[in-house]
Amino acid sequence: MFWDGTAAGELRIQRCTPCEKFYFYPRPYCPTCHSDQVEWQVVSGKGTLASYNINYRPFPIFETDEPQVIALIELDEGVRLMSNIVGVEPLPENLPLGMRVSVEFEPRGDQFLPVFTPESRS
Repeated sequence: MFWDGTAAGELRIQRCTPCEKFYFYPRPYCPTCHSDQVEWQVVSGKGTLASYNINYRPFPIFETDEPQVIALIELDEGVRLMSNIVGVEPLPENLPLGMRVSVEFEPRGDQFLPVFTPESRS
């Protein structure tokens, strides 16, 4: 369901029906109340930058020698997931913690990987 969502341009996260908590990584039982009554929901794809690391080692599988920003994103729905920040020069001054971000989907092989970009400042 997660990868089906990314292929459709949607970020889908599991949510427990009884306690109404979202959680990530996917699993068959709620980590809060242990119910097996869980569902997939499309979420906003918006959140904040909670932490990051700039990786300068090449990622041959991504066919790039450019530095990659590996990030911990806290979604507005309350869950955290690992991803990448793209669309910004990978320098600490461009990556303030708490920065608002939104999801985009990049093709990587047969999958579409959720990555995050800084939200435009109006």
